[in-house]
Amino acid sequence: GRYFFYDTRMSANGAQSCASCHIQSLAFTDGKPRGEGSTGERHPRGSMSLVNVVYTPTFTWIDQGLHTLEEQARVPMFGQHPVELGMEEGGEKFLAIVRADRRYQKLFGADAVTMDNIIKAIACFERSIVSARSPYDRYHFDRNDTAIPAASKHGEVLFFSAGFSCFRCHGGVNFTGKPEDEAGFKAPTLRNIAVTAPYMHDGAVATLEEAVTHHGSMTLQERADIIEFLRTLTDEALLHDPRFSRP
Repeated sequence: GRYFFYDTRMSANGAQSCASCHIQSLAFTDGKPRGEGSTGERHPRGSMSLVNVVYTPTFTWIDQGLHTLEEQARVPMFGQHPVELGMEEGGEKFLAIVRADRRYQKLFGADAVTMDNIIKAIACFERSIVSARSPYDRYHFDRNDTAIPAASKHGEVLFFSAGFSCFRCHGGVNFTGKPEDEAGFKAPTLRNIAVTAPYMHDGAVATLEEAVTHHGSMTLQERADIIEFLRTLTDEALLHDPRFSRP
């Protein structure tokens, strides 16, 4: 699945792969306001992080009724509105490439090369992209009181306070939410938020400071402490883990 994830031969232009829009060092986002497909078409929304996607029931900005990663993977591979990877229906061209590739023959087995199995492999790789080693995790789950500074601890209190209520849209272990209705956008995960700018569904907010200010009235110190808390959600080990890097 990792090899497929980074294989640019999967795209119509031969230059893009899943990893083009999901870059490891950016917590598997792409740093762009809005996504761009293999035809150069700009998408209406940005590329969402794949970190901890195994734990989320909603895979896109708006719930499209996709219940598994295998179902979701078909959208960037074969979707036309908008075009992402731009594979032709059935993916026969890529299947022929995989069957003739000695590396895939060794890893996958020529007899097992079907589009369903390729998609299953990609989904398995995506499920392995788990973030649980941030300073926040070490503070709470390893009981390491020195893992985050005092300002971050105060920022967490504010984050979960009734006054600011950040947690109402960014809740649970992934600090995320889901669309409440057909017109609603999913609240993206805040894990690794410090490296996933720009923010909002269309990249309209450039910095973390602007994003926090955008969501409520607060003092300068309160804003600074909430930002410090959000920075503790960055999992540096994940961003450089060779298990998730280009083979």
